[in-house]
Amino acid sequence: MTYIWNSENRFKKWLEIEVLACEALAAQGKIPAESLSTIRERAGFDVQRIDEIEETVKHDVIAFLTSVSEKVGEDARYIHMGLTSSDILDTSLAVLLKEASELLIADLDDLLVVLKDRALEHKDTIMIGRSHGIHAEPITFGLKMALWYQEMERNRTRLISAKKTISCGKIAGAVGTFSFIDPGVEELSSGTDTPSFFQPLP
Repeated sequence: MTYIWNSENRFKKWLEIEVLACEALAAQGKIPAESLSTIRERAGFDVQRIDEIEETVKHDVIAFLTSVSEKVGEDARYIHMGLTSSDILDTSLAVLLKEASELLIADLDDLLVVLKDRALEHKDTIMIGRSHGIHAEPITFGLKMALWYQEMERNRTRLISAKKTISCGKIAGAVGTFSFIDPGVEELSSGTDTPSFFQPLP
C-alpha cells in the first residue's frame, strides 16, 4: 500500500496515461509514428528533478512534464497535446484507488478465512453476550465470529462496488469539453470499444 501511494508510483501512473494518450493520437494520425517510438523509448522522469522544478513553477503537472521533456527531447511536444491537468490527475487517482482497493479486497479475503475458521473452532465456546454494554444471555464465541464474518462479507461487497465506481477515467481536455482533443482518444486510451464520457480503466 505504501508503494501505491508514493511519489514514484504516482508519477509512473501519470506517465502511463500520457503515453496511452500519445498512442491514441498516433493511431489517429496526429502524432508521427517515429515520434511515438521515441516517446515510448525515452519517456521517464526524475522525482527529485520534478520537486526542484515545482519549487519554481508552483505546478505539479508542469514540473512533471518538464522533467519528462528533458528525457524525451524534441518529440516531447506531442506529450500532453490537447490534454489538461485533470485528465492526468483524476485518471491516475482512479488507477491508484483501484490498485489500493484490490489490496484491501485481498486482505479482506484472508480475514474472512480466519473468521470462518475461528467461528467453526469456537462454535461451542460459551461466553457472555452483551446488550446495552452489560451482560446478557450466554452465546458462543463462534457465533460472534460468524456474525463478524457476515459483516465482513457485506463490507467486501461494498468494497467491490466502490472499486467498480471509482474505476473510470477521462481524457477530455480543458474543462472536459473535448474542445482540443478528439473523444476517440479517450475511447482508444481506455482499451474499450464502448463510447462513453467516462471510460472504465483497463
